[in-house]
Amino acid sequence: MRGAVIHAPGDVRFETLADPKISRPTDAIIRTVATCVCGSDLWPYRGAEPIGDPHPMGHEYVGIVEEVGGEVTNVRPGQFVVGSFATSDNTCANCRNGWQSSCLNREFMSTCQADYVRIPNAHGTLVATDEHPDAEVVPSLLAVSDVMGTGWYAALAAEVKPGSTAVVVGDGAVGLCGVIAAKELGAERIIAMSRHESRQKLALEFGATDIVSKRGDEGIARVKDLTGGIGADSVLECVGTAESMRQALHSARPGGNVGFVGVPHDVSVEGQELFFSQVGLRGGPAPVRRYLPDLIDRVLSGRINPGKVFDLTLPLDQVAEGYRAMDERRAVKALLKP
Repeated sequence: MRGAVIHAPGDVRFETLADPKISRPTDAIIRTVATCVCGSDLWPYRGAEPIGDPHPMGHEYVGIVEEVGGEVTNVRPGQFVVGSFATSDNTCANCRNGWQSSCLNREFMSTCQADYVRIPNAHGTLVATDEHPDAEVVPSLLAVSDVMGTGWYAALAAEVKPGSTAVVVGDGAVGLCGVIAAKELGAERIIAMSRHESRQKLALEFGATDIVSKRGDEGIARVKDLTGGIGADSVLECVGTAESMRQALHSARPGGNVGFVGVPHDVSVEGQELFFSQVGLRGGPAPVRRYLPDLIDRVLSGRINPGKVFDLTLPLDQVAEGYRAMDERRAVKALLKP
């Protein structure tokens, strides 16, 4: 088969790889229908994370089941399935508590920008649709496997409630999906922090009521102006930098909550600052599997359309261009089709 391999910062190649095989009875093999480049893939691509030896890339996927191990009974060959970037058995104590991304048998997906993918913990990870979906909804189902589920978790972690005010820090795919989530959870006012016109337009389409284009102290001051000098009830931090975390914490009101889902890089929170802010802070890798049935239903019913975050579609063999386009901010998110 063929797949993406990262060799060094800025160096992603499309190469011939060994076909995946069932190695455990809980595995499944899927034929990829669509995959994509994630914003978090850009950390190693930009040299912000070590790469080590060349290795495959990708953790978002939808596909057709080709083969299953002997202990996989919830999906069968021929079915269209959606999974999560973090696999889970869906039976351990953490899974039963709704934290499948902390499953005791968790494995993070990392080989999905390829023709075929082995899915560990397939019985607890994959959710099959009743029938093969129409092509136009495949991008939204792909978004559910990570960015929509992550944006949903950010909104829940920030405790977005009906009638509340929410701020979304970050205008990448996760931030834009966070706008969708805040709208679906009933936020009355949604302030999207974005400096890019095309992303601002999409945020407004998804339900944002206000746009703040400033960053840092100016951005915080503008949020305070929009909220009567108090701050927002809920803030979704969807970037992962020290600047974005500070902006999120200082945009929340006392008693408000920050849900942070941007993978932290050089982020530290000073104890005294957090103590006197009286702001709740929760984050981490999203338990996407918990939300899959609900989000799939919302997509198939036409209630949400997170697939609009894909503004560039390429054949899989042009994966390197997908990375370049996102790195250069020519694309919000690149969808790849084998």
